[in-house]
This record gives sequence, structure tokens and C-alpha cells, in this order.
Amino acid sequence: MKQDIHPKYTPAKVTCACGNSFVTRATTPEIRVDICSNCHPFFTGRQKLVDTERRVERFQQRYARYRQQEKARQEKSGKAS
Repeated sequence: MKQDIHPKYTPAKVTCACGNSFVTRATTPEIRVDICSNCHPFFTGRQKLVDTERRVERFQQRYARYRQQEKARQEKSGKAS
């Protein structure tokens, strides 16, 4: 390895959004993550929606509008009969 071209490899504190934190080694002194082994569904065994881009929420909103429209159509056709 060439001398003096690599960053320092020091202890780093990793902090998760769930509040869990631990110490490891890295080139930066502090790392913030969204998901760690304490809250990830694979490690916990609990089903949890991990949706950082709100895709699931937008789908559910769209589907709710569709269901409302469908219900209105059924009520309208039921009254017409």
C-alpha cells in the first residue's frame, strides 16, 4: 500500500432511526442508518412495511378512491332498479 493516501480507519458510532446504536469501525466517525438488525423484518420476524418513497401509501390512496367510486356506482345502480 502507498503511504498517506488512505483515510484513517477509526471507531464509528452507528445510530439507527429506531434508537439503537452500536460501535464499529469506519472511515467516518458517525453513521446514521434507517434500518438496523434490531428493527429489520428479516431479523425480527415481524412483518413491517419499509416504504421510504411512499409507494405503498400512494397505492392505498388510489385504491381507496377506486373503492369509493365503485361503491357509488353500486348504490346508483341499486337505486335505479
